[in-house]
Amino acid sequence: MPEKHLSTQFDSELSAVSSRVMEMGGLVESQIQQAVYALSKFSVEVANEVSATEPRVNAMEVDIDRELSSIIARRQPTARDLRLLMAISKTTANLERVGDEAEKIARMVRSIIKGGTPRSLPAHELRVAADMAAGLLRKALDAFARLDTAAAVAILKEDDSIDREFNGFVRKLVTYMMEDPRTISPSLDLLFVAKALERIGDHAKNIAEFIIYVVKGADVRHTSMEQIESVVK
Repeated sequence: MPEKHLSTQFDSELSAVSSRVMEMGGLVESQIQQAVYALSKFSVEVANEVSATEPRVNAMEVDIDRELSSIIARRQPTARDLRLLMAISKTTANLERVGDEAEKIARMVRSIIKGGTPRSLPAHELRVAADMAAGLLRKALDAFARLDTAAAVAILKEDDSIDREFNGFVRKLVTYMMEDPRTISPSLDLLFVAKALERIGDHAKNIAEFIIYVVKGADVRHTSMEQIESVVK
């Protein structure tokens, strides 16, 4: 009976900290949406809201890590439970970095507006990449909540699409700057925005890799897709 009681307590603690991760994920998703909106409307006010949210995201990462440390110290989990706790810690770190990327987009928006040439830039062409990055993060969080390895593999494959969008946009932007050198400075800001969106996709990919680590006990970072699919099967 005592063992069952302790197990129930541990499950309750895991559930509570997992809920906090989902809450943090929702906050970061909101940051991305606001950052993309600020870019599409060139809104300083919305960009400022994104930056104002950053301290809250950082505080949530610290709180979650503190709780994880407490659980490990008190429960001394083994095997899969320990992998899950480690994966939660790494996931919150990636979510915090996604928040950093959203804040970077907000800073670039303010810089572009300050430069005085926002409407002449091809910012609208980033919409596809922005939607893909936000969607990929949402899928990663959903897959993590369900520990769905099949969904994790699909996310890893989809990340390549964001990379292709980024590379295509860079080529367009270089051509744009060559045609009108006066736009070089704001175009570089836009390039940083594109890179931030690509990095958001990378962080979603990292979360997908953690899912496979938890369920299968295999570290699939820096491995081929063939190897990853073999592990999941």
